Amino acid sequence: MASALLRTPLHDRHRALGAKLAGFAGWEMPIVYTTTRAEHRAVRERSGLFDVSHMGQIEVTGPAAREFLDGTLTNDLGRIGPGQGQYTLLLQEDGGVVDDLIVYALLDRFLIVCNAANVDPVRTSLTDRAPEGAEVNDRSAEVAMLALQGPAYEAPLAPLVGSPAPLALEYFEITEDEVAGVPALVARTGYTGEPGVEIMCPVSGAGRVWDRLMAGPDAPEPAGLAARDTLRLEVGYPLYGQDLSRERTPIEAGLAWACDLEGGFVGVEECRRRKAEGPAERLVMMKLLEPGIPRPGCAVLAGGEPVGEVTSGTLSPTLDVGIAMGYLRPDVASPGTDVMVDIRGKQKAGRVERRPLVQTSPTKAG
Repeated sequence: MASALLRTPLHDRHRALGAKLAGFAGWEMPIVYTTTRAEHRAVRERSGLFDVSHMGQIEVTGPAAREFLDGTLTNDLGRIGPGQGQYTLLLQEDGGVVDDLIVYALLDRFLIVCNAANVDPVRTSLTDRAPEGAEVNDRSAEVAMLALQGPAYEAPLAPLVGSPAPLALEYFEITEDEVAGVPALVARTGYTGEPGVEIMCPVSGAGRVWDRLMAGPDAPEPAGLAARDTLRLEVGYPLYGQDLSRERTPIEAGLAWACDLEGGFVGVEECRRRKAEGPAERLVMMKLLEPGIPRPGCAVLAGGEPVGEVTSGTLSPTLDVGIAMGYLRPDVASPGTDVMVDIRGKQKAGRVERRPLVQTSPTKAG
């Protein structure tokens, strides 16, 4: 018997707004409120508010926490200090990706935000490897998470913060403050390519934060997971379970920049080997040159023969063309290479493109 879907503390609010709800990673989540296009454009042009409370939050504390994480996660943790965050990955010994993460350094702990479907494997992997002096605690059930994204994100946030600190954050910085009187962590991060913040607060305070953000004259549009997917794909952000998996290493995925190959993280030997030999396939962006919507699993051809497949695909609301990410043979993975994408038996002309397909400025203040 299938287990019941989990619900975020904002579930009733999503229902009241008429959201279409569906299962995602074991959670009943809002997929769309009005239309994907309208919510997508709101985030690109103004601001949108996402409930991402399904994401996992795992804390690592203790005197050995930094050394432990630096020897476990792929990126060089020595590059960040308290109040800063970093994109990184957790790998298997063979280099396969367990999950891609953001790790935040706080004064007394490290906070790891992971994908909802991977909370258990991330927690287990860290717990099994943790040495004496490093304690791993899963806080996912205690923490709600809201993502306020878009060039005008500061307008609804400014009246609600306890100090100017959340509004002064640089990209990938984090601070402890209050939002609408609720203790919260506010991080200048997101998954849309736009400026914005992610707000992590106690589950008990999530409704108040959501309500106050949505109540003002500059209220953001509520946005669902469908818009989150189109936004991230336009800027080439990979999605675990589609573009990233245990079957491929960060080298194939173009994430060598997030791997300290001189360090000693789990899986580094295989990553070094594939980097030296050259990957057998590469994750690329593609754009169709004629009408069509590529979907995961669509074959990609060049010169009449299969050269790879689509892992993520959609219709870009900004460009109004079909776009995709996928793994291709290295000899056809360079930007400008013409390809064909097989969509339900019909071959559609496409081209390999540089990331991002849509120019955004997530590092700029709103």
